[in-house]
Amino acid sequence: MTSLAQLFFDAASLGGIYAMAALGIALIFGVMNLVNFAHGEYIAFCVFALIVPSTEAVAVMFLGKAPAFLLIPVLLGLGAGAAVASEYVVFRHMRKATPVAMMISSFALGFVIQNALLAVYGGRPKAISLWPDLNTPVGVLGAQVPLLQLIVVLTTLLVVCALALLLKKTRLGLEMRAAAENFTMARLLGVRANVVITGAFALSGALAAAVALIMATQTGVADVRMGGQIMLVAFIATVIGGLGSLPGAVAAGFLIGGASVLLQAFLPLEVRPFRDAFLYTLVIACLLLRPQGLFAASSAKPRI
Repeated sequence: MTSLAQLFFDAASLGGIYAMAALGIALIFGVMNLVNFAHGEYIAFCVFALIVPSTEAVAVMFLGKAPAFLLIPVLLGLGAGAAVASEYVVFRHMRKATPVAMMISSFALGFVIQNALLAVYGGRPKAISLWPDLNTPVGVLGAQVPLLQLIVVLTTLLVVCALALLLKKTRLGLEMRAAAENFTMARLLGVRANVVITGAFALSGALAAAVALIMATQTGVADVRMGGQIMLVAFIATVIGGLGSLPGAVAAGFLIGGASVLLQAFLPLEVRPFRDAFLYTLVIACLLLRPQGLFAASSAKPRI
């Protein structure tokens, strides 16, 4: 019972991180048909916003010294602002470009952000201390679970519910859903294109900031490359869930997190270093069986 409970919370926590990152990507794809590969750099930018610019191995906290009730909304605002600024400077001028051209631009933007962080902070990973008490284990169902894992699971559920209410109960949500179905027709019917796209980028950036807070607390490290791996897994989750499907992105994020934890737990010790190879083999099998995504409508056409 203890081991099963421990596995459940580990899988739910990791899956929650993947689900929030995948949501940020799926929001932009649904509205603009753009896979924003700069999303991982938004995460790194938000982590480095917590510390003082320095090349030392141990970082000096700046924004990270603020109390939680002030730090969280400020960092969410920074993430949203960074995403909106990138849309205004880069993507707004490429709306008539092909999806491939916009995707390449997102790659270039990611490199610009990463190298700007390298120039300011250096390439050495930095040790940071953000809410270390959240890594204290608490007893739940016979398992010793870090408090941060419980917060991640609850936060993910709250984010998903809040986003569902936004999409279903507000005008912006209605316009975003209409734009995701047929952007050209939505504009002809009066949907405000700039408002919808800006709102999607703001939500995506805020989700990146939430992931940054979790990763900074969980790992205690700030690294300019820390968003790359999470971006890769989040992109895979959006593809498996069905590109443009927000519920699919969330479900696939949890599935990948759960599969990763289960493989780490049950693979033989000598094989565990190759866990990711087994995980991505499962991904290939899923896409071979259902190329349009596990949670897309069966009539949907593949979009990649």
